[in-house]
Amino acid sequence: MQSDVFKTIERNFEYKRNTAIKDANALKEETYEKFPRLKEIDNLIFKCGLQASKATIANASDKDTILSELEEKMSDLKKERDEILIKNNISLDPKFECTKCNDSGYELLSNGTKMCTCFKQELINEAYNKSNLYRLQEDTFSSFDSALFSDEVNTQKYDASISPKQNIERIKNICEEFISNFDNPSQKNLLFTGTPGIGKTFLSGCIANELLNKGYTVLYQTAPVLLDRIFEYKYNNKETSKELYDNLFNVNLLIIDDLGTENLTSAKFSELFTIINSRLLNPQTKTIISTNLSLENLAKNYDDRILSRLIGNFNICKFFGEDLRLKR
Repeated sequence: MQSDVFKTIERNFEYKRNTAIKDANALKEETYEKFPRLKEIDNLIFKCGLQASKATIANASDKDTILSELEEKMSDLKKERDEILIKNNISLDPKFECTKCNDSGYELLSNGTKMCTCFKQELINEAYNKSNLYRLQEDTFSSFDSALFSDEVNTQKYDASISPKQNIERIKNICEEFISNFDNPSQKNLLFTGTPGIGKTFLSGCIANELLNKGYTVLYQTAPVLLDRIFEYKYNNKETSKELYDNLFNVNLLIIDDLGTENLTSAKFSELFTIINSRLLNPQTKTIISTNLSLENLAKNYDDRILSRLIGNFNICKFFGEDLRLKR
């Protein structure tokens, strides 16, 4: 099944790339009709290239002179071509979605090729994310509105000396710093705690979208589903490939939502600890964990190994305020 998924994604990339090239060629023909000189220039550049190749193969005594003259001529032609394109605000290059691999799915390196992050992300989406990231795609910092939160300080109700509005603005700054320093090994992971409906999932989505736009891979899943997928792979022989299982440990950003809603067992404790600890040891990965549980309840529900990792290696962000879903 997984090989079929891989082939399907490859076909999708091939179609996407071919479509971009086809559209670019169609635009080029339209542009040639409007600006015949452009077509003439491109033909002359092509002929100069052929002449340069012939001179190189023939290895004539005056080869260097011929090549120098051709290079100068081609340079003048390209300059004229660029001037026409810039003056008329025209770009004839294919509009690929990913500029790193030009929608091929693989980046060219000096010593070969490697799978592009955009292709990896498609594999991750198919295996884990499904509709999760689609559901979060409209969560952006541009739609962040702290005015939805109360600016009233209520120490007794929230056990905090600042208002919900001040608190959410502080957490937003922490999230933006997390993105800016994502590649810094000393940057802590994030633990979002607080009751439902006060922005935890929204800010997780904001971070996910920002990092996806920067070319990082992101895996977003709820704790119950994530742990069930691990058990499918390790214990029930379900069709979850090792490569996809390994993504849990290697994806740039792993977001585990709704921690504490899973069916708690010692085996799942062990798997959760393995994921968190392994990712802490990998400087290229970061983790965001979101839970409705307070720190006190996390301490009651999880063993000291997990708790010590959360307290020592995660920036703990306590969300508080009224349920925004009820206010809306």
